[in-house]
Amino acid sequence: MTVTSTSSQTRWIRPEDARLPDLLEVLAEQTDLAEYPHATRVEQQVLFYDWATVRHTAADDAARRDLQAELARALADGPGIVVLAGAFEAEPLARATAAFERMIVEQRASGATAGDHFAKPGANDRIWNALEKLAVTDPGAFVDYYANDAVALAAQAWLGPGYQVTSQLNVVNPGGAGQTVHRDYHLGFQSAETCAAYPAHVHALSQALTLQGAVAHVDMPVESGPTLYLPHSQKYSHGYVAYQQPEFQEYFVAHHVQLPLSAGDAVFFNPALLHAAGTNRTSDVRRMANLLQVSSAFGRAMETVDRARVVEAVYPALLSARADGLPGRQVANVVAASAEGYAFPTNLDRDQPVDGMSPRTQAELVTDALATDLAADALVGRLREQLVARESH
Repeated sequence: MTVTSTSSQTRWIRPEDARLPDLLEVLAEQTDLAEYPHATRVEQQVLFYDWATVRHTAADDAARRDLQAELARALADGPGIVVLAGAFEAEPLARATAAFERMIVEQRASGATAGDHFAKPGANDRIWNALEKLAVTDPGAFVDYYANDAVALAAQAWLGPGYQVTSQLNVVNPGGAGQTVHRDYHLGFQSAETCAAYPAHVHALSQALTLQGAVAHVDMPVESGPTLYLPHSQKYSHGYVAYQQPEFQEYFVAHHVQLPLSAGDAVFFNPALLHAAGTNRTSDVRRMANLLQVSSAFGRAMETVDRARVVEAVYPALLSARADGLPGRQVANVVAASAEGYAFPTNLDRDQPVDGMSPRTQAELVTDALATDLAADALVGRLREQLVARESH
């Protein structure tokens, strides 16, 4: 996975070191179809693979590994994005679409408003945890949909075995506004200041922990606002701290590419690729995509720890130690060792982001409690409320 030379000279990536000319140097590389023998064509620097052709290649174990190596190279060192054209056949796609539409109707009828990372709540239709909800709503549709080998081929190519699939259905209605440019989960969901607290090698590692995908459930002409991309931008080392800056956002608006998609097409891209959902400028197209986020098996701890139990046990002792003069840094060290310091995974129907892209963490609840000398029983109540909110159903 290539990065600009700056990251090899320092262990830290700072927002003030992000320079647009460095990004332009990365973007100067062009996608050469000759380097990707299984691809059908290159369109606006993006590689297209005809699924009707490559599915037969993927059926042979030896040929499958060669194909996956090519896909991984495209995602890491090439344009950072591939399209598997015609990946999903009409019948399983339609059955899943019907199930998703029923979920949307039920969600609207319940009065619930699904928040979004970028769009105004209620402007579009989003089904969080669509994977689990599809399985419960229509198990047969789930089997037909996820039996498709395109998802497994791409996920194994990027992450290897043991991966976990999650999905969020996103419907951008006519007139729905687009997003600002960003990178994706994990570091892409953090502020520039938070990203800068992670050493440079974590910036390179983050993009290897997830694979982003999207399955088009309807035809998506450009006017309907399919996702905007900046091919090759995943190779820019400072991207996680740069995309919030005005000059980078302005460049993206002026130079992105946008690809029309057909129902059944599947797009997979490196989460570090600079991208943004487009504005739906049509009057009649409800742009529906099943957004896939596939996670590496390796992003987990070795042991199962009930961290709420740990916090409940140590909080009174920590309050006492703080009162006796334990320095703030050491208090924070205890919180880091005991409380869950990351917002995910969670139930985004109930535990929604308020001031940013991530809900509050257990560690933040504990830190706030310490700052106000909150009684232990009151903190226990807050922790248990949060645990309930994070359950999947």
